[in-house]
Amino acid sequence: MPCPYIPTWKSLYTEIMNLALVADWITTAGGAERALAELHAIWPSAPLFTTVARKNVHENLRAADIRTTRLQFLYRLLGKHQILLPLMPRVVEEIDLRGYDVILSSSHAVGKGIIPPSNAVHVCYCHTPMRYAWEMENQYLDDFGIPKFFRKTVKRYLMNLRRWDLASAKRVDTFIANSLETAARIERIYGRTSVVIPPPVHDRFFRTPLIPTMERSSYLAVGRFVPYKRFDLLIECANALQLPLTIVGGGYEEKRLRAMAGPTVTFRGRVSDDDLPSLYASAKAVLFPAHEDAGIVPLEAQACGTPVIALGKGGTKDTVVEGKTGLFFDAQTAASLQAALKKFSTMHFDSAEIREHARQFSSGKFRERIKDEVEKAVVRYGREARS
Repeated sequence: MPCPYIPTWKSLYTEIMNLALVADWITTAGGAERALAELHAIWPSAPLFTTVARKNVHENLRAADIRTTRLQFLYRLLGKHQILLPLMPRVVEEIDLRGYDVILSSSHAVGKGIIPPSNAVHVCYCHTPMRYAWEMENQYLDDFGIPKFFRKTVKRYLMNLRRWDLASAKRVDTFIANSLETAARIERIYGRTSVVIPPPVHDRFFRTPLIPTMERSSYLAVGRFVPYKRFDLLIECANALQLPLTIVGGGYEEKRLRAMAGPTVTFRGRVSDDDLPSLYASAKAVLFPAHEDAGIVPLEAQACGTPVIALGKGGTKDTVVEGKTGLFFDAQTAASLQAALKKFSTMHFDSAEIREHARQFSSGKFRERIKDEVEKAVVRYGREARS
């Protein structure tokens, strides 16, 4: 007869502690929101504090107790959270977290800047320090079309934002990074060490039947249509090589991208979470040209047994194995990507082996590791340590 599970005192404390979740904003259904949904699944009764939120943006957060700030009214009026960024640091600091023992923030911008109660433990799952404030300032100014006459004002604001970001990092007891690249950036910018836990892959992707590679006909790309994702590069290569390419997603660049697309490029629009796995599973390969801190798309593709052709920078270096689960190209140029596509056409990948590799990034593994790190933080920084 198996021995009954007897929880440790740490596990018991983690179950009964009063925990609050914090997010920057909840306005799209991207990788950060998928990770947030897993945190909510671990602690379903925990309230979720955020600056602004769009109703039912993520199906796995519909039952969450989402509490927004006074910016919600302006967000409903304006429809864009980016416009409200200058107001967010102060508003985040106004969030009342009294009575909570543990604060778990999921942050790539302002969420980690909350002011925790003096006796609370603050753990931050960090997707990246604010890239537009620290390392991609000029690219973001170009991407969002900021007029030249207004750029000095914006840069002055970003300088102040960097100062606030540095100061607010001191309010975090434990940092968890989503990739080795993010961990290096946290150390370089904040002077802090962190544990690396890659983003989670939902179980639905592992349940999708594997499809033999010879039955797959089209390449696939998934994501938001914003400049740094480089869908334009994929379309350029598909046009030049006459490759079948299916693109899933949406965003403000859609009109420009559709205008570029040749006859072999198909736009599927936004696809439901239930329909996405079958698209991954039927693709020859998933193309991922963005320089991302982590990137959930390559993980989801591999869980479906599909190889990934990715830019060899950022978080994909942690999750894609060259020659086994995918292929890297060196630069965001048509020549580099076309060379990788031609090389890929001569290679064979084992779908079952790709899926097995991806299992280490499952949502179950993610939840276990997150709970373990929160428990460690509670033991190290809890009331006893603070008293």
